[in-house]
Amino acid sequence: MMTLWQRLQIDLPILQAPMAGAQGSELAIAVSRAGGLGALPCAMLSPEAMAAELAAVRAASTSPININAFCHTEPSPDPERQARWHAALAPWYAEFGLDLEAVPEGTGRRPFDHAACDALEPYRPEVVSFHFGLPAPDLLARVKAWGATVLSTATTVAEARWLEAHGADALIAQGLEAGGHRGHFLNDDLTRQMGTLALLPQVRQAVNVPVIAAGGIAEARGVAAALALGADAIQVGTAFLCCPESRVSAIHRQSLMSEAARHTALTNLYSGRPARGIVTRLMRELGPISEVAPAFPLATAAIAPLRAAAEAQGRGDFSPLWAGQNASHCREVPAAEVVADLSRGVID
Repeated sequence: MMTLWQRLQIDLPILQAPMAGAQGSELAIAVSRAGGLGALPCAMLSPEAMAAELAAVRAASTSPININAFCHTEPSPDPERQARWHAALAPWYAEFGLDLEAVPEGTGRRPFDHAACDALEPYRPEVVSFHFGLPAPDLLARVKAWGATVLSTATTVAEARWLEAHGADALIAQGLEAGGHRGHFLNDDLTRQMGTLALLPQVRQAVNVPVIAAGGIAEARGVAAALALGADAIQVGTAFLCCPESRVSAIHRQSLMSEAARHTALTNLYSGRPARGIVTRLMRELGPISEVAPAFPLATAAIAPLRAAAEAQGRGDFSPLWAGQNASHCREVPAAEVVADLSRGVID
């Protein structure tokens, strides 16, 4: 019987997690060349930028590629909530001598739409993955029409069943340990979500499509454990962040390889949705989860000037230092070496 990774035409059951803002085509190409499935995050890219990155991937590699997009609903403006958010950030704006009235507009992230589909279609990416559910049926049909395998993230058994029923070809079971944004979409109650080793076997039992394990896996022993619990493949993100092919800042890279990486938390302060990252000054002083943060992704705009001001002083106090709970294998080594380490002794 053909395995998922054979179906995806990759040599190893190792998928690189798409990490918007932290990587681009370079990391995706390196992982694909090493036998895994490289991923290109597109939620923060315009259709033109998306096409340019895809062109770079196709020019450098003939291996399959995973294109990742978000499926969130764009929020309606809420002036009262925005005013509360600005008031909460005002002391730090004063500290850095910044003008709150000059906060730029924009969301920084776009949901998957027909313009994005138009940009992707000429390249016919072999895998298209989604975060926060699935796109509208007409968009999903367009993606499937060119033969793409569709993946989406489930953080609960209920989400896994929903995704299978609505057309996902395989599921990413995202444990609570995973870095970056939670993929939840049916319910935002974080108490309903589990760690990878608890979630994975329950999802495996509940659905008939392939299941990919994600969250807290950073070495071959973790890969072996997930495979033993029924995973068809493994998705890894944090272990790739310090590779030379990633685009993380020097501040982020240093934090990942320091003791600070042992303390991560879910926070909605940087975007408006819970995402796991290394605890920063902003998270400590405002509380990692705050009701004053505007709806996703509107929180980003007012944080950006604070981030830039602090980073100019060499500090990550207001930077989203995304990381999972297991950064123990973050090393400045080529991505191909990370792929080899993940599969060593596990894959015959």
